[in-house]
Amino acid sequence: MSDAVQDKAIARPPALLIPRRKLCFPEVPDRIPYEGPDSKNLLAFRIYNPMMQVGEKTMAQHLKFAVCYWHTMRGTGQDPFGPGTMIRPWENADADPLENAKNRVRVFFAILEILGVPYFTAHDRDLAPEGKTLAETNANLDAVIAVVKEEMARTGIKCLWFTANLFSNPRYMHGAATSCNADAFAYAAAQVKKALEIAKELGAEGYVFWGGREGYQTWLNTNMSRELAHLAQFMHMAVDYAKKIDFTGQFYFEPKPCEPTKHQYDFDAAACINFLRAYGLEKDVKLNIETNHATLAGHAVEHELDYAGFQGFLGSVDANTGDELLGWDTDQFPTNVYLTTLIMLVFLKYGGFTSGGVNFDAKVRRESFEPVDLFYAHIGGMDTFAKGLLIATAIRSDGELARMVAERYRSWDTGIGAAIETGAQDFESLERYMLEQGDAEPNQSGRQELFEGVLNRYIF
Repeated sequence: MSDAVQDKAIARPPALLIPRRKLCFPEVPDRIPYEGPDSKNLLAFRIYNPMMQVGEKTMAQHLKFAVCYWHTMRGTGQDPFGPGTMIRPWENADADPLENAKNRVRVFFAILEILGVPYFTAHDRDLAPEGKTLAETNANLDAVIAVVKEEMARTGIKCLWFTANLFSNPRYMHGAATSCNADAFAYAAAQVKKALEIAKELGAEGYVFWGGREGYQTWLNTNMSRELAHLAQFMHMAVDYAKKIDFTGQFYFEPKPCEPTKHQYDFDAAACINFLRAYGLEKDVKLNIETNHATLAGHAVEHELDYAGFQGFLGSVDANTGDELLGWDTDQFPTNVYLTTLIMLVFLKYGGFTSGGVNFDAKVRRESFEPVDLFYAHIGGMDTFAKGLLIATAIRSDGELARMVAERYRSWDTGIGAAIETGAQDFESLERYMLEQGDAEPNQSGRQELFEGVLNRYIF
């Protein structure tokens, strides 16, 4: 970072401890307007019109947009090769950390107001600084949550889901629920207990278990069965405590195959669902699926969403994307209409969101260091999802793709196919059938190119 940029980042006017939109975002209007597809204003929505009726719901009800606190307010642009680059005029290096945290919340809600986003998501440790003891940390969190509640009451903005950061502090170097250190497990339990109390206090619609460091680097020093049993025990404790305090939000489990550990226990949707069923958590926990995590697992996000959907575990989605030329979790904003169309096709297939929504778990690039870049990024992502919703709605309304898929599987609708699906056949009867038939001939082309062409027709 140049000396000029450093000076600009450090010399923060004390007046900004009282957040004023025009001081933080002088280029940005008080509310991002909808101007329609012909607009060339990059600080306006071209597609996202929250009150537009799409089927039986408004666009806002379909998409349930949320902005995450961690990347938006705590992202600095730091990477393994250099320190942070972000210029954040609301940060004051000379101020009390707790007062800074309170002010940061007020600026965050100003961002949400300007964007017209109805929800937010947060980790506990994003919001408030840790103290020297758990009691001091909890007191700091309570002080900041009081400001969050004030801002929620003032704006009407809701908490989509809450969670606990069980991965940043060195105490969690071996994991939290899966740590070889029982004290780390106990501290994590106390932290999640507090997070669940806050989730209830904020009226959060859900709570997310993200694996963090719940995995291992080498099998040689790992008791996998014991660690997985501990993870299940931890999640059961959380579910039990939620019931005790009457927190009725939906629990989610978020798949991720790697990073920060080499072998994450929450590898993909199939692994998570298997874990939940194996340990008796299937009635209480659904999945929160992230696009970039699906990519890291070697899957497309529509695969992960649909797998969760037909198994009954589809919950929410973290809206971002990765870079195909980079092999890590880049958390970029989604700007690919093909991607958002496929995501919305899956959610419409299963009736849309209930407790979940579209959470922008995404961060601006290290080089996009000015506050206005936060708005360009979110506006672009929201418009891209809105376009995906409109295209997916048209596809489902016309029914052409659905008919094409049904035609591909027509051999299962009658005759031997229907008999197999109803359980009326076994290996012996099927052998007799094939001895009579002689062979199984390909019944039709897969027509992948045709399917892709039809999708393109809707997109274009």
